Amino acid sequence: MAKSAYDYIKESMRAGLREKLMDWRASDAVVKVEKPFDIGRARTLGYKDKTGFVVVRVRVIRGGHKRMRPKKGRKVRNLTIRKTLKMSYQWIAEQRAARKYPNLEVLNSYKTAKDGVHYYFEVILLDTARDEIKNDSNVNWLCNSQNKGRAFRGLTSAAKKSRGLRTKSRQLKVRPSLRAWQRQGK
Repeated sequence: MAKSAYDYIKESMRAGLREKLMDWRASDAVVKVEKPFDIGRARTLGYKDKTGFVVVRVRVIRGGHKRMRPKKGRKVRNLTIRKTLKMSYQWIAEQRAARKYPNLEVLNSYKTAKDGVHYYFEVILLDTARDEIKNDSNVNWLCNSQNKGRAFRGLTSAAKKSRGLRTKSRQLKVRPSLRAWQRQGK
């Protein structure tokens, strides 16, 4: 079977990945990048090379996501931490990017790489105040007021997957609530 252009791009990306990971480890946790690392994946998720589209690389530490134990100001029975955070690494990365750039909205994200300590994600953000985005019929739905703060409300693709809204099982309670299922419109 013939390879596409994106297959060749992916092969060339993997060749220099080790050196890039060294630079990424030394850089900040949330960094704005000029071009996406995996251009094929970014384009399938809605990225276009025009003004208003911003790509951010986010570094997230791997390992358990237990909440910190409160140090004071609680009853003894409320100091115990038993639960781990149910959010996926990708959803956490989207929220961190949205916090760093509050004037932008999260469109989508994808995993770029991982090493022994970190996961690296690239998050595609849109500047909804720009006319280029308002006039683009593919992404201007993001300019509506009901789509503000999508990453924090669990409305991105990674968040919906983490919340269990991809499966349609009525017998098993894999989703958070029946109300959340009805809100999605299924």
